[in-house]
Parts: sequence; C-alpha cells; structure tokens
Amino acid sequence: MARLCGPMDAHLRTIEEALDVKIQHRFEQFRVEGSKAQANRAMEVLQALYEMAKRDITADQVQLMLSGDGDADTDGPSVHTRRGTLVARSNNQAAYLQAIADHDITLGIGPAGTGKTYLAVAHAVDALERQSVQRIVLTRPAVEAGEKLGFLPGDLGQKVDPYLRPLYDALYDLMGFERVQKAFERQQIEIAPLAFMRGRTLNHAFVILDEGQNATPEQMKMFLTRIGFGSKAVVTGDVSQIDLPRPQLSGLVEAERILRRVKGIAICHLTSADVVRHPLVARIVDAYESQGRTIDEVPAPPKRRARSGDAT
Repeated sequence: MARLCGPMDAHLRTIEEALDVKIQHRFEQFRVEGSKAQANRAMEVLQALYEMAKRDITADQVQLMLSGDGDADTDGPSVHTRRGTLVARSNNQAAYLQAIADHDITLGIGPAGTGKTYLAVAHAVDALERQSVQRIVLTRPAVEAGEKLGFLPGDLGQKVDPYLRPLYDALYDLMGFERVQKAFERQQIEIAPLAFMRGRTLNHAFVILDEGQNATPEQMKMFLTRIGFGSKAVVTGDVSQIDLPRPQLSGLVEAERILRRVKGIAICHLTSADVVRHPLVARIVDAYESQGRTIDEVPAPPKRRARSGDAT
C-alpha cells in the first residue's frame, strides 16, 4: 500500500491532478469522486499500480501509466534491446513502429516528446543486435534553434557533438555507455552532419535523420537518395519547430507532400496524445496549437498608428 500511494500519498495526488478526481482511502479501501469516465480511469490506474507494487513505483512510472503505458498492447509491435523490450504506448506509436518494420523509408512527424527519435533509435539498435543491418548511421542538420553559436572550438567531432547529443542520449540509454563506445570503435555506429552525406551510398545500414524539419528540400532529396540495398531509413521531425531562416521551405514539409503516394514509403503522424514526457509538455503543445500558430512563430509587433503632424 505504501508503494501504491507513494511518499506522503504523492502518487495519489498525481492521479488526482491528471484526471481531475478526488481520491480518499483508509487502509485498503479507496473512494474516487469525479466524472464517471475519469473515476473509472483512476480506478484502472490504481489497480494497475497495485499489481506493480511488489517493487517500488517511481513518479515516472505513474506518469507513463496515466499517459497510457498501462494499456500498452504487449502483443503489438515491439523492439528488443539489451535494456529490455519496448512496446508502443499509444495507437499512433504502434502504427509508427509497425511502419518502420514494414517499410524501407518512414517519415515520423509529431511534436516534442512523442518518442519519434527514441523509437527509431530503438528499432535501429534492435536491427543491429539481430544482424539484419551491419551498421547504424545517425545524422542531423547542423542548425541552431534560434541562436547563433558562432565558432565552435575543437575537431570535427567536437564541433558537431552539440547538435547530435539527443542521438547519443538515446544510444546510451538503450545500449549502455561501454557498448556504444565499442560500437563506435568498430564503426558499427556512425554519427555525422547531414552535409557530409552527399555522394555516399549506404548499403545494409539503418539510417536515421533526426530534426528533419530543419533540412532544406535539397538536403532532404539528397538524404533519401542515399539509401542502398538492405537498408532502412527513418526521418523524424516536428514541423511546428522549424529553425530554418524564413522564408526557406522545410524539406520535411515538402517531402510529406511529394512522397505521400509513393509506394514503399510510410508517413506517420503523432500528436500531443502520444507525448510520454512530463504531462505539462502535452498541455504546452495543445495550448500553442489552440492559438492556431506553430511553436516557433513570434507575432509581429503592432503597427503604430499615424498621428496628426507625423511626416508622410
């Protein structure tokens, strides 16, 4: 019961806030007040957490349970790594995983926190472990998110590391630091800026282009035509966070339009309902979308009204 409720009933307070219900309990007796649908959902979450309470339950696990992880279909698409088996936490994620498995090229489009990059990297690690590919190639456009960083010291690897850090984080989480370092030494994993992909043909590789919304149309076409025999490619991106200078068109937006009916290419869309980060992330995404603008848009300053006496 202590594990179920959490320190100072913290887990119960989290459920109350997420589902807008009131939970009271005395020993093993629970009372949930709220709308019928939300109260039933709260009881389902409590029952699922109770079944997990043989071990300590973390705040992260409660958040994932509320986001739908407790309803994950273990018979659905999954990927296997040495850190465990990953299953989809929503229908859209399940469709995304299945699309990667069934298609040679997949475009994963959705807001921050929906698992686009993490699931793609997990698929790549699974393919490498099964030896269905010989290497993993991870790339990303070297575009700052609205900032000018200027000159970066160091060799080429040190210069591009800041841009590719999210890919490193996913690899370390899925494979462990030591195995990732050994894979780099054996050239089983390669990370490079998108600009360095021109002229290459990638055979028997799992290739991931992260932050694809920041690739130009020319770069996107160049990347998609690098694919060789026995290879898979996944492009991930959030079209609401384009950092290209205006009015430059995003290569991911154009690719979605042009490739929509091309056989062998899957296009998957994820939404704020698929967010598996802090619950505030989903609310932030919804708030911006409800205003009818993208996250990177900044409203223009209001025009000053002309006053009498102003020069014309």
